[in-house]
Amino acid sequence: MSSTPTASQKVTPSTSYLGNLDLAPHKTSFNLCPAELVQRAVAAGEGTLAANGALVCNTGDRTGRSPNDKYLEETPGIKNNIWWGKVNRPITPANFDAALKIAVDHLNTRPHLYVFEGYVGADPKYRLGVRVVTEQAWHSLFCSTLFIRQGSKGAGPVTGPFQQDWTVINAGRRRLTKEEMEKFGVKSPVLILQSLERKLVVIIGTEYAGEMKKSLFYAMNYDMPEVGVFPMHCSCNTDMKGENAALFFGLSGTGKTTLSADPNRKLIGDDEHGWSDHGAFNFEGGCYAKCIKLSKEGEPQIWNAIKFGSVLENTVIDPVTRIPDYDSAKLTENTRVTYPVDFIDNAIIPSVCGNPKNVIFLTADAYGVMPPVSKLTPEQAMYYFINGYTSKLAGTEAGVTEPQPNFSPCFGGVFLPRQPVSYAKQLAENIKKHGTNVWLLNTGWTGGPYGTGQRFKLAYTRAFVTAILDGSLAKAEYATDPVFGLHVPKAVPGVPSEVLMPKNTWKDGGAYDAQAAKLAKGFRENDKQFEMPEAVRGAGPKV
Repeated sequence: MSSTPTASQKVTPSTSYLGNLDLAPHKTSFNLCPAELVQRAVAAGEGTLAANGALVCNTGDRTGRSPNDKYLEETPGIKNNIWWGKVNRPITPANFDAALKIAVDHLNTRPHLYVFEGYVGADPKYRLGVRVVTEQAWHSLFCSTLFIRQGSKGAGPVTGPFQQDWTVINAGRRRLTKEEMEKFGVKSPVLILQSLERKLVVIIGTEYAGEMKKSLFYAMNYDMPEVGVFPMHCSCNTDMKGENAALFFGLSGTGKTTLSADPNRKLIGDDEHGWSDHGAFNFEGGCYAKCIKLSKEGEPQIWNAIKFGSVLENTVIDPVTRIPDYDSAKLTENTRVTYPVDFIDNAIIPSVCGNPKNVIFLTADAYGVMPPVSKLTPEQAMYYFINGYTSKLAGTEAGVTEPQPNFSPCFGGVFLPRQPVSYAKQLAENIKKHGTNVWLLNTGWTGGPYGTGQRFKLAYTRAFVTAILDGSLAKAEYATDPVFGLHVPKAVPGVPSEVLMPKNTWKDGGAYDAQAAKLAKGFRENDKQFEMPEAVRGAGPKV
């Protein structure tokens, strides 16, 4: 591996043109409080106050991330460390410089700029100092809400002056011209660039605030392994004593946020964490939750967290009452809210806890063939982590007429700079070192595929989680699934025993066998792209 600055070292981006950015005091506001940022955003027409006190902002035509418009600077120092391909696509240093100049020159024409300086990483031993420069007040509020503010309770004890590691330059309102697109060889006016050596992110052409969040998660995914920390795309909670922590990995729609927001447990965070020898810690100071179909009855913690100081993205509000319409997908299905972790009543601040006793992989299997819960061997844990499986449902995308396997390495492939197997090895080392149990929890379908069967009852899923967390499921008697080789408990309190082995819930055993074989083949086709130890590959399903 190349030598990479650690989280405790101050890093100054070695790029000359960044020095031309005009942050003169008369035109730049540093680290404004949330109330001031809300006031300025409303005054500038960037957003509107909703009836519940949240600031509502629209992000234009980009209402989600733009992964096809993101590139990584290719330099000799990082080249051999990177998982090059569809996720990590290279851009030359010369083109990076050209894009940086476009962004800086644009920001220098703006009448006012906002700078947020804070932290990513709730554990002071491993946090990174971040500076984010934006032209919109609401983008700075987003950072103030989602990252860890200096002087906040979440920052914990801080000694010495602020040290900057990473810089984000957000010129989201400046789109590339056709001539510039031709110069860069791209087909979109949006360009998002990241340099792991310069510790620099450049955002051009998109106002979607999630680009700032995920770029810094990507940074942590590269930097943290260098200091012995396992970076993870997961939620985390613990018991009321802070002694029985659990991690929930899962792609969108599998229940990651819902299951971690448990009123009987304390929340560490909902999306991004690190796992060191000392325990787990949140990378962020806030949560970024989906709002579509949100209800007070279904998710009261998230509902109550949407208030003054939070930011609603692309959410429709009534023009007269200003009450949010969470059922509306008029602007996008990807409606979002960001709020500080301490807006959740039972959150732990600072967001740190002990070593997790349980790791839960969540999958929503729309084929209806995977067991609802199973205990994984270390080799199976690596295999199912590397593959990161859930399903695409019929009707969710053009051309999707039946369930399709959806694999995302490590349950967050689009945020991985390194080879997936390197993160899987970190997982294996940690679970071995700390005696952690790993589980596969299927929140998908039973009795048939999507459209024929029915989704597992949330009450059953919560019963599985309860049995995992109280330690009783680890002591259960197990049977082995013949296709996937998974170890399935024979009995779980509160769940009918016939539900546990999926074939038992199908009326047509032959149809089950066909669907199980189809999914098993999908796993095997997917795992061909990854280098992995033979023992790990052998832990996958039988074809």
